[in-house]
Amino acid sequence: MIASRELTLRDGDKLIEISVRIFTPEFEKEGVWKCRYEIEWPGENHSFDAYGFDGIQALFIALQMVGAEIYTSNYHKDGRLYWDKPGSGYGFPVASSLRDLLQGDDKKYL
Repeated sequence: MIASRELTLRDGDKLIEISVRIFTPEFEKEGVWKCRYEIEWPGENHSFDAYGFDGIQALFIALQMVGAEIYTSNYHKDGRLYWDKPGSGYGFPVASSLRDLLQGDDKKYL
């Protein structure tokens, strides 16, 4: 693992930590690298691989995939998920087709 972030999910009076983990990009074969990420949602752990032409592209795509999964989640849509404070964003990039979903600091800086 090379990086992690803890998000918070508000469930009534209860606060639940949502762990996001990014792993070191790995060489697969010439022109193919993969970078695994995990999001530990309540009751299920999502683990996916992002692929790119090199390690940096694979890492960047993994970060975008995390952003996409978070911003399209029902937890975000319900307004119950946050990082630093509610409505401030999550600090992950998203593809241009999802930028209209950004909020808070993400909307300003990503």
